[in-house]
Amino acid sequence: MVKKNLFVCSFSGGKDSTALLIRMLESGMPVDIILFNETGLDFPEMEAHIEKVEQYIKRYTDIGITRIKPEKPFEYYFLEHEIHHRKNSAYNEKFGATHKGYGWAGPKMRWCTNRLKTQPREKFLRELRKKYNVIEYVGLAADEQYRLKRKNNQRESCRHPLVKWGMTETDCLKYCYDRGFDWGGLYEKFSRVSCWCCPLQPLSELRILYHEFPDLWEQLKQWDNQTFRKFRADYSVVELEIRFKLEDEWKAAGRIPKGKDFFNALKEQLGVYDEKINIGQFV
Repeated sequence: MVKKNLFVCSFSGGKDSTALLIRMLESGMPVDIILFNETGLDFPEMEAHIEKVEQYIKRYTDIGITRIKPEKPFEYYFLEHEIHHRKNSAYNEKFGATHKGYGWAGPKMRWCTNRLKTQPREKFLRELRKKYNVIEYVGLAADEQYRLKRKNNQRESCRHPLVKWGMTETDCLKYCYDRGFDWGGLYEKFSRVSCWCCPLQPLSELRILYHEFPDLWEQLKQWDNQTFRKFRADYSVVELEIRFKLEDEWKAAGRIPKGKDFFNALKEQLGVYDEKINIGQFV
C-alpha cells in the first residue's frame, strides 16, 4: 500500500522558520502540519510572536500550530533526572556513579536540545510515519548550508526551501519585518531568540539579558545556585552579575571597563565573593 504524503513544516518561531512558513503558504505550497516544540524556555516576546503568526496564517489555511512538549519539563532534566556515568569516566571520578540533573549544557553536551526538542519531535513524527510518507520542511537559510551536513538534515524526507530560494538569514529577517513581525525587538538585541537561559550565548547578549530582562535573570541565578555545573567555564551567573555591575560603575564614573586595571578590580571583587562562599560553608 502506497502511503499518502503528509507535509510537515518545522516551526521554531525564529526568523528563518517564520519566513519559511509564511512564504510556503503565500506560494500555495502544501502544509498539513505546522510543528512547534514548546520547551517552556522562550522569551515572552517569542510567545507573543507565535500567537501573532497563528493569527496571520488564518488567511491562508485552516490549520493551527501543533505544539509538542517534552515528557518532562526543563527543570526536571536540569535538576532531578538521575544521571548514570560510565565506569572510570571523568564524570564518575568527579561526581560519583550517579547524580541528579544534567546541569547546564555545554558545547559538547547539549542535552537540552536532545531532550526538549529532538526526542519529542522525532517521537511525534515516528507515529505519523506509520500512516504517511512524511515530508518535513526545515528552515535552514541559504548561508547556513554547513548545517545541511548534520544527519537529521540529510534525510531523504527533509526539504530545505530557503536554500533553494537563496534566502539568507538577513533575507529571512527582512521578509518577516516586511509582514509586520518584529518579535518585540528581540532581534535588535540578540542574534538567536530561542532559549533565553542558554549558557552558550555570547557575553554581550548575557549582558543584555541582565540589564533588560531582570525577572529572567533572577530565575537564571536561582537555577545556577541549584546545580553542580558552573553556568560558563569562566563565570557563574552571580560572577557575571558582579562583572556587569562593575562595568556599570566604571561607565558612570566616566571610565572604560576594559584593560588591566578593570580586570584587576574585577578579580578583587570576585575574590571577595569567593571568600564569602568559603566562609559560608563553615557557618
